[in-house]
Amino acid sequence: MFILKQLRREKNISQTRLAEIIGVSLRTIQLYEKKDANIPIKNLTKIAHYFDVSIAELYSHEKFNELGAKYENIDIEARKGHSIVKLAPGKYLVSAPLVITTRSKEYINAFENDTFVASLPKIGFVVDQVSVGKYMAFEISNDSMDDGTVEGLPDKSIVLGKVVPSSKMAKTVGNDPKMLWIIVHSDSIMCKKITAIDKNRKIIKCHSLNNSPEYSDFELNTDEVKQLYKVIKRQVE
Repeated sequence: MFILKQLRREKNISQTRLAEIIGVSLRTIQLYEKKDANIPIKNLTKIAHYFDVSIAELYSHEKFNELGAKYENIDIEARKGHSIVKLAPGKYLVSAPLVITTRSKEYINAFENDTFVASLPKIGFVVDQVSVGKYMAFEISNDSMDDGTVEGLPDKSIVLGKVVPSSKMAKTVGNDPKMLWIIVHSDSIMCKKITAIDKNRKIIKCHSLNNSPEYSDFELNTDEVKQLYKVIKRQVE
């Protein structure tokens, strides 16, 4: 995040001092100042607070390369609560509304309310490609998707999801068996792998990456699934 280097210089503090303020190592700050750095939401919040900006502002100003020059051809597209900024060929910044765990119930009941969605805080992800559709970010609420590998999603991770219409659910799920999904269910919001869809029984089979018995496989009725998002990017602490 090149803007972090800029803000630090404007405030005249060293990488070492910023590391102390955020509570991370010097090496971590050096990594954070690189392009495409994925910074955990906890530390993003501390950084934004220290520099007196919002998280969305941090990302909206991330338009500088290593030499301090602006990216060319900046295009901003705002729709359905999210915004997309073209940083460079093959690089896009998606700023999406974030649903934290404590607001899951609110989102389940009001996800079709544009005013509510617009009131949510936003968080940015740099992605290689974008397409038309709705993007949302979600906080992971437990360790059910943490299998101890780099692909796992520990509790409090943040993921960027792109909505999949119910009419395309079966086809999309079948295209990539490794895909992780955010399922907005009538009772909760969860992240799972979907191993199978039975259209006749209106059932989707859900699988957790964590093999602990408390996270065993289960089935959901598709009529109780309000939204389905495929996970396209993640931020892990």
